[in-house]
Amino acid sequence: MTKTFCIIKGKAIGGNTILSFEWENLGLIDLISERYLQLRGISNQLWSETSDISISNSEWLIMARTYKKKPTIASVTKGVDISRQAVHKAIKNLEAKGIVKVSSLETNKKEKCIELTPFGEECFEKRAALKKNLEDAIAEQIGAEKTALLKEILKADWGLDRFEP
Repeated sequence: MTKTFCIIKGKAIGGNTILSFEWENLGLIDLISERYLQLRGISNQLWSETSDISISNSEWLIMARTYKKKPTIASVTKGVDISRQAVHKAIKNLEAKGIVKVSSLETNKKEKCIELTPFGEECFEKRAALKKNLEDAIAEQIGAEKTALLKEILKADWGLDRFEP
């Protein structure tokens, strides 16, 4: 492992990554996985440097599923690859931080829905801006055309449905 850095707005942001010769030996899935871990680490570091509020990856995922929406907790649980218990725990943590509000559905008092509070939306938008700055730094490093191509490839239908259970 070695320490690598990315320059964002004149500031070096680093993360542990594998050595360059090791990248050469990785297949597509492992390359995507390594970059994901590297980017998630940098993104988390950027957030922690600009906020006193700690938000886990699971909590960010739930926030993304509820941004500008008011889904039921059940639909959020189905839309994420996290156990039902973990989703409920994350929602309780988010509620304790003042990031989400949980309420009963008007049509079904047994079912609960979740929505971001104004503070939650502010956190989500701040994180989105940090991620945009990171994306801009990547585009500056590898070029705008390669960045656009990478996004196009990642959005394409890879035919992976045939492998799902």
